[in-house]
Amino acid sequence: MAARLIDGKALSQAVRDTIAQNAASLFARSGIKPGLAAILVGDDPASQLYVKNKQKACEAVGIYVADHRLPSSTSQEDLLALIDKVNRDPRIHGILVQLPLPKQIDSKVVLNAVLPEKDADGFHPYNIGRLVEGNPIFEACTPKGVIKMIESTGTGIEGKRAVVVGRSNIVGKPVSLMLLHRNATVTVCHSKTRDLPAVCREAEILVVAIGKPKFVTADMVGEGAVVVDVGVNRAADGKFVGDVDFEPVSRKASWISPVPGGVGPMTIAMLLQNTFESAQRTAEAKGAH
Repeated sequence: MAARLIDGKALSQAVRDTIAQNAASLFARSGIKPGLAAILVGDDPASQLYVKNKQKACEAVGIYVADHRLPSSTSQEDLLALIDKVNRDPRIHGILVQLPLPKQIDSKVVLNAVLPEKDADGFHPYNIGRLVEGNPIFEACTPKGVIKMIESTGTGIEGKRAVVVGRSNIVGKPVSLMLLHRNATVTVCHSKTRDLPAVCREAEILVVAIGKPKFVTADMVGEGAVVVDVGVNRAADGKFVGDVDFEPVSRKASWISPVPGGVGPMTIAMLLQNTFESAQRTAEAKGAH
């Protein structure tokens, strides 16, 4: 039985369409237009492309973008001054600092300087702490997208055995918490996990985020599992592949996300969603006074 595809492109388009309608009605009701500050330091081509794609997506759904491009020689002090400025700007509801940052800048210090209520990426320790508690303001975009993808299959998360391969702060840890809050029984695997294939085979929901091309093979996947592949790796032939060996695994899984066209588009859609939700909270706060 061939797995059905979890189409991140189609799903993200549906999310974007809803945001566009909701953003228009928010503006009509309150005069508030959702705003995102995009901060890019340096000229890393991959980062430039990411920011450009995020900007285009924002503009398409009616989110205002304040675009800040800084040279790679920018000091940490100057970057913190800019963050302070956008923190205080009432038109800005979400702040995106594109990583990686140049070597002279400590990304931890910078991310901590973003106001938690404008932290559209969901990386601030305050927001991570709220997520641990089960009461998040912002959920990190990629894990939030992964959850939406699993839910779109109609597979109930509650009571399922979920295995997350990878324990990064950006994907592995937050997605395991989100699954836990939805009452899955969660195992987090990493480089020191003993008999990783056996643990993976127990998964009814398998999320893979380790950055190793085609690492998860068919013998590591149980029949009928829902597989979400977060990895994006450039293969020797220049094509992009995931962390999952797609063809053989798709013959065992019930659902599988492709690379590209899976988690990537959902990450951007969730950034838009977070920015819109922040603007909505601002409108509600104003209405309350």
